[in-house]
Amino acid sequence: MADYDTIRTVGVGTRSAEIDAGLRAHMNKVYGLMSVALVITAAAAWAVGTSPAMLNAIFGSPLKWVVMFAPLAMVFAFGAMVNKMSVGAAQLFFYAFAAAMGLSISFIFAVYTGVSIVQTFLVTAAAFAGLSLYGYTTKRDLSAVGSFLVMGLIGLIIASIVNIFLASSALQFAISAIGVLIFAGLTAWDTQKIKTDYIAHAQHGDQEWLGKSAIMGALNLYMDFINLFMFLLRFMGNRE
Repeated sequence: MADYDTIRTVGVGTRSAEIDAGLRAHMNKVYGLMSVALVITAAAAWAVGTSPAMLNAIFGSPLKWVVMFAPLAMVFAFGAMVNKMSVGAAQLFFYAFAAAMGLSISFIFAVYTGVSIVQTFLVTAAAFAGLSLYGYTTKRDLSAVGSFLVMGLIGLIIASIVNIFLASSALQFAISAIGVLIFAGLTAWDTQKIKTDYIAHAQHGDQEWLGKSAIMGALNLYMDFINLFMFLLRFMGNRE
């Protein structure tokens, strides 16, 4: 009996160690995909944002509406098609989305100084790292908090659309402040969700699912980072 218990304990410990190692590899892949996407976004935004001719061609014409809403359309399309796509196609689509996002935010180089953009990016990176680490290590279940944050995000989107027509500086300040809080919380929640989803499905060994899960996780964290950066830039950015 003692020998059986020992074998069972060793078996459970080995399986747990394998899951831990797999989880670390999975998270590294998620952060790696996200980092590449951020580099693509930064490169696209810089290439367009530092070219007055390209900025004028895009944002000085009706083309700006296409550029502004293309990332949103691509997110919905990705969510609808990801189950039918191969892992390679999903990853390529993610990088194309990152490039489209870079085009849509390229205007920041005409509005804010380069130094303040870099400073805000570094602050965002430090904050994101801390929040994501908390989401990964905390023993607290953040699912209830996540549901509340998603509801808050919907309200934030509605308020942002309304303010397009109102152009209220007070409402804009409130939106920015609430946006920082919401995406700070979503960063921790999304990180924990990536971890728990992996643990729940790792035993099945579905490599295609794991590959797509890493891409979707990277997309969620990427969106958290970009939105956190944009809201912080409204506070920290020095205008040209």
